[in-house]
Amino acid sequence: MPTLTIGDTAPDFQADTTDGPISFYDWAGDGWTVLFSHPRAFTPVCTTELGYMASIKGEFDKRGVKILAISTDPVEGSSEWSKDIEETQGSAVNYPIIADVDHAVAKAYGMLPADVDGDPTARTPAQNATLRNVFVVGPDRKIKLVLIYPMTTGRNFDEVLRVVDSLLLTANHQVATPAQWQPGQDVIIAGSVSNDAAKEKYPEGWDEPKPYIRIVKDPTAA
Repeated sequence: MPTLTIGDTAPDFQADTTDGPISFYDWAGDGWTVLFSHPRAFTPVCTTELGYMASIKGEFDKRGVKILAISTDPVEGSSEWSKDIEETQGSAVNYPIIADVDHAVAKAYGMLPADVDGDPTARTPAQNATLRNVFVVGPDRKIKLVLIYPMTTGRNFDEVLRVVDSLLLTANHQVATPAQWQPGQDVIIAGSVSNDAAKEKYPEGWDEPKPYIRIVKDPTAA
């Protein structure tokens, strides 16, 4: 089963969703996208995940990042599931859920083997256990992040948001973010930036505990 990793081109696709038909590239436009998959509708852990993502979607909106979910269930199943999500999680689903009934998206993204076929509603969540991925796709259509979770562990979308903040920062400034970084905290000058170039960008200098670690203030911090 081919897998996609960081730096690969995210496949384009056409799909029916709870918000109507989409063509992924056209729908994503020139922005960033978080694409996350689910084994089936009406699964307990995924119910909490879609609800939480709905509750923080505004934070992704502020950053110009679109949200797109995947389920193998038909549109009608995901629409009914959305009612349960709103009832139990307190947030209505406010982004499209793909109805990947022919498993085409799951296969294109390496989440299911090519030989999977048949009625998607006849497959159990356990058979679709590999549909627990998070992809962040950049404006250049390249995959910037891949996370894969087991069915029994709910995803941490605050962490996905933190990574998005790091990706946006590092895409626009030649820096990297250290362990446990949060927006506004110090960052590391990227190794691709020479000292001469760094002096032009950071004339006030930087902290250098080792020659390969050059620490500066977050260039976007107030």
